[in-house]
Amino acid sequence: MPDADSARATAREAIALLTGAAGFTEHRSPPRPLPPDGPLGWAGYDAARERASARTGEEESVVYGTGVVGDRACVLLSFEFGFLGGSLGRNTGDRLAAAYELALTRRLPLLALVATGGSRMQEGMVALAQLQRVAAASTRLRAAGLPQIAVVRDPTTGGGWATVGAGADVVLALPGAQVGFAGSRVRPPDADPYAYSAEGQFAAGQVDAVVPADALAATVTQWLRALGPHEDLPAAPVPRALPTAGAEPTAGAGTGSAAGVGTAAGAGTGSAAGGGAVAPLPGTGREAVARARDPRRPRAEAYLADYFAVRLPLHGDRSGATDPGLLCGLGLRADGQPVAYVAQCGTPTRPAGYRAAARTIRLADRLGVPVLTLVDTPGAANDAEAERAGAGAAIADTFAAVAAARVPVTTLVIGEGGSGGALALAAPENTHVTVDSYFSVIAPEPAAAILKRPPSETGATADQLRLRPQDLVDLGFALSIVG
Repeated sequence: MPDADSARATAREAIALLTGAAGFTEHRSPPRPLPPDGPLGWAGYDAARERASARTGEEESVVYGTGVVGDRACVLLSFEFGFLGGSLGRNTGDRLAAAYELALTRRLPLLALVATGGSRMQEGMVALAQLQRVAAASTRLRAAGLPQIAVVRDPTTGGGWATVGAGADVVLALPGAQVGFAGSRVRPPDADPYAYSAEGQFAAGQVDAVVPADALAATVTQWLRALGPHEDLPAAPVPRALPTAGAEPTAGAGTGSAAGVGTAAGAGTGSAAGGGAVAPLPGTGREAVARARDPRRPRAEAYLADYFAVRLPLHGDRSGATDPGLLCGLGLRADGQPVAYVAQCGTPTRPAGYRAAARTIRLADRLGVPVLTLVDTPGAANDAEAERAGAGAAIADTFAAVAAARVPVTTLVIGEGGSGGALALAAPENTHVTVDSYFSVIAPEPAAAILKRPPSETGATADQLRLRPQDLVDLGFALSIVG
């Protein structure tokens, strides 16, 4: 495949980059002859099509068929930008609809390699209406539980970006690609070009990853393995306990599961899967809070690195924002089992984080992939900007996504469980806690303030809230204490 800096790849070069020696079997939809110079009688349109065909060797702006990427069969469709700018006309719509139908009939994932300037002006509204056909075909594929991946090449603009590209479950982009709804000739003259680039769209949470061409085949292969389709996957195992920095590893760690603990409040020992000595449980509420806030405590990144062999991030809320304090994506465990993950990183979670979480959970649910959530936040972000960004609605949507999930959701509280901002990610009846965590209706400091108590009584308030790991088990909120 040519470098992005030297030349645009053709449709078939883009396919070959991914399928390699495995090959590609082209399919063709039955041709439908157009009226002379197309549906609008646009003077010179037939001649333009003939020149495009002679130049590219293609009959239309899209090539589609079946192929194998890595070890995964899929339906591929690829745009030929050299054919009238990869634009969508009626016959393009026929090919796109046929590609989606092929994926639906064979129950295969759809991989779109997009490079288009949008709808074909010479066919007017007939061309524009093809976007509705694509949207309908994509919706049928979603309803069938089949994944869609888009690789956006240079350029991807207009209706092609707004349907085949941005409408996919996972959006990958090649470095330096022009990506945006507005093409270069129709955007404001003073518009920031970065906003219309792959990198700019990634920063805005519209693209999941910017992937170099030489890493694309391996990345897409991993995504196909994670997305499926799958049948009857088991629940995500509970992560094993990780030691605090400087502490000895917990005996029995590494089994990936935990046994329930019903220790009475005030006890100083617990148990974990595999038996053996474990880290002591906190004796007081204030100690539990201090341990959860200890900077040496393992965080989400450490748990995810220990849990997964491969991680594939989903980036952004698809509404123009990101939250670096919340990690989302799909991963593959050492045995190959896919699990979707949503992990708080110990910071106040912002509305974009909740929207990204809801997006991830709904995608996993549609594809039959179990979900793991790691809870660790002092609470939802409560600044004015968070309110303007719709904090309440975003949290509500996350609660709804967890409540509606048909796949099993497993939760491990690894640090702070601060009120509803943490609870939104907790699985009802399948939440587990670590020995260095707490969960509370509200953090002790604001609780004392609400109760009009002096700061000196914050510790006593923490004790009164019964927020320790063993309290959470006794209260029936948590199933087990891990480590």
